[in-house]
Amino acid sequence: MTQTSDNVTWLTQEAYDRLTAEFEHLSGPGRVELATKIEEARQEGDLKENAGYHAAKEEQGKMELRIRQLRGLLDNAKVGEAPADTGVVGQGMIVTVAFDGDKDDTMTFLLGSREDVGGDIEVYSPASPLGTAINGKKIGDSASYELPNGKSMDVEIVEVKPYSG
Repeated sequence: MTQTSDNVTWLTQEAYDRLTAEFEHLSGPGRVELATKIEEARQEGDLKENAGYHAAKEEQGKMELRIRQLRGLLDNAKVGEAPADTGVVGQGMIVTVAFDGDKDDTMTFLLGSREDVGGDIEVYSPASPLGTAINGKKIGDSASYELPNGKSMDVEIVEVKPYSG
């Protein structure tokens, strides 16, 4: 999945179906189960010292946040279309970079969002320092970005291909 500049979210069909199922569960049966859990904890007595109640309320807050995130993703989804194979680094592309021009020191990752990936590949946000530096570059181009320690890192684009899920 990737975010584009006009707030569209690109998703594979598999990711869309998985996120839709998660949304439907959390906003339906998940809410009912959690409400039951909160009510049972409430009946245990003093709410000030009721750890089970406080844990359930915290879980409820996290669930409601996830429901809002999913709704936003699904409302802006563009499903089933892989990005074009243009050879240009952009959102939804698998990118291989070489660090400091060393072709033996490379890293391959998806420039996009973690929502569309099952964990087999590293994901970097297009808004990250690396993502921002390489966006729009082609194979052979170099870019520099700032590391968290304030130092600069140079990378060269080695390979660019569309993510297909």
